[in-house]
Formats: sequence, structure tokens, C-alpha cells
Amino acid sequence: MATSPFMQKALDLAAQALRITSPNPRVGCVIVNAQGQVVGQGHTQRAGGPHAEVVALQDAASKNLSVEGATVYVSLEPCAHHGKTGPCCEALAKAKVGKVVVAMVDPNPLVAGKGIDKLKAANIDVEIGDGASASASLNPGFLSRMSRQKPWVRMKIAASLDGQTSLQNGQSQWITGPEARADGHAWRARACAILTGIGTVLEDNPLLDIRLSLHAESPIRMPHLVIVDSRLETPLDARLFEHSKPNSPTPRQVWIYAAIDNPAKRAALEAIGARVTLLPNPDGKVDLNALLHDLARREVNELHVEAGHKLNGSLLREACVDEFLVYLAPQMLGSGRGMAQWGPLDNLSQALRLEFTETQLIGKDLRVLARVTA
Repeated sequence: MATSPFMQKALDLAAQALRITSPNPRVGCVIVNAQGQVVGQGHTQRAGGPHAEVVALQDAASKNLSVEGATVYVSLEPCAHHGKTGPCCEALAKAKVGKVVVAMVDPNPLVAGKGIDKLKAANIDVEIGDGASASASLNPGFLSRMSRQKPWVRMKIAASLDGQTSLQNGQSQWITGPEARADGHAWRARACAILTGIGTVLEDNPLLDIRLSLHAESPIRMPHLVIVDSRLETPLDARLFEHSKPNSPTPRQVWIYAAIDNPAKRAALEAIGARVTLLPNPDGKVDLNALLHDLARREVNELHVEAGHKLNGSLLREACVDEFLVYLAPQMLGSGRGMAQWGPLDNLSQALRLEFTETQLIGKDLRVLARVTA
């Protein structure tokens, strides 16, 4: 079914909230009167702020425009529970709107049809399904956390055309151009957390923050940082702790997952703000699937992976990856470090099957988005 123009406008508004709503879903809302005029619109604000429906109602009120009997187009079912804000379905009922068109039912167990039921109980007509697919594509992480109890995992890789992410000596700066690197920061910004491994921390000493042109968006919501560090080798003076300092203008949490405890080092890391969690698997490594479920409990929707070929390979072996964000540079590097260290496979039937969802030139580099198929 084609998306209606007013629902498309609601979806466009939701897309404007791509980087700010975590851990809440990105939602847009448009209110249309009987004459077909938009009287109010808006999108969900930062966590703790008003949801899209309330923003749209406030927009109409600020212009002294009536919403009584109006049709509301909203890209996700209005919430029905008391959290940091009141239930949106009650706000719509109080405003005496006539109809609510909902793109999709909210999978959150606290909502899950309850908002629709409350609207119907208030004698408000409800229509479901307009723009459902587009709404789902805006919120893969929220839907994953609610339905699978783990985040949507997106693995970012920058490589040469022959699939090398660095030379044999580890040199990798820079394979891709400045436009691709800026685009990569934009993808970081939409994630709830960024994951890397101890190998990358020790070799590159990265910040793994959001920089470049995104500083124009103030204040920046800095994604939290996740480090897979089996033996607690993260240096206390690593640059990644810069944004976890108490006086940081862009604060974030640093979560370190280990397999082998070192009480003294753990205490030292926790003293500088890190949160250390022990999640060993039978092989003495971090249990990656358990890590994902723990991140879901910490309300991580989208997890952005920027790691080396070893951790990438482990994530693939454990079937932890949902999507690939790959930048291919127009150069050949020959023998180097590949995208992921896993395999070898015995048969082509064992291959990880993907579906290309988007290809686009970013500067001189090719950006490829591919999702793992069931």
C-alpha cells in the first residue's frame, strides 16, 4: 500500500529526529483539519522531552488553531503508559481529535495496542498500516530491542576495493576520503552506542566520538562506548575516556566487558568512570550474545561496530550482526588485513547471505548497505 502524503510528512519529521531520541523511537506526527490543512506537526524530542503527538498539539495551540475533529497522522502508535511523559493517547483524546492514522503498532509491551484501544474507547476512529514499512525502517534498533531483547547491530567497515582494511603493518589512515569519514560520523551519531575491541584501543588509541560537521548540531548526544576487553587491558589514560569525564560538555558512559577479572584494574577503571561487566564464555572470551542482551537492558537500540578484523570475525561467527555499512575506496592494497577473520568455510552453502539495500557514492568512495537475510 502506498504511503499517504500526510503520513509521508510524518515520516519525514520522524527522520529529523534520527540522532536525538535514543532510547526512544523516532516518531513524527501531523495534524490535519477537515479542510485538509496542516494545523500542527512535530517529532519526538530528546529522552524526557515531549513525544511527537504532544509537540504537534503544542504547535497547533501556539497558532491558535483548533484540532477538534482533526485527523492525526503518526508514524508509531501513541503511547499508553506513564513514563517520563504522560500518555499521548490521553492527550489526543483530551484534544478531541476525530481520527488517528497509525503507521504501525508499538511493539513495546507497555503499549502494544493499548494506545489504540484507549483511542477507540474515546470514540476516536483508528486506522493502522499507512507507512508501516517506512516506519519500521526508521526504527530497526527499537523494534529489535523490543522483539528480540537485543540491539540492531550495524558493522561499519572501510576497505579498499580488494577488501583490505589496512596494510599488513596495520596502517589504515586513511583508506577512504574525508567525505566518507564524515558520513561515517553521521552513522555513529544515530547509534545509541559504539562498540570496539581492545585490539583497536591498544593499536589506534581512538576517541570514537562524533566530530567533523556534526558539531553544528548542538548539543550533541554522544553515543555510549562499549569495549570488548577480555583481560581488562584498557589503558587508564586511553583517549576514549575523554567524554566520560565529569566536566565533559558531551558526556557518555564507557562500558567495558571482560571475561577474566583483575580486581585492581577493574577498581582503577571504575574509579575513572568506566562500568566493568564480567561476561565470560566457556572459551575464556567475552560472551558476545550475552553482551548484546545486556546492552538491550541498558536501552541500547542501535549498536554501531567499529572494530578490527578479529572482533569482526567473532561477531560474525556468533551471528551477532544484522547489517553492514561498508565504504569501498577506489584502490587496491594487495595482501593486508581483511574485513573479518572467520572461516574458512567448507561449502558455499555456509556463506552468510546478505541483501544489498543501498549503494551510493560518497565523495570518491562507494557506500554499500547490506542486511543479513534470514
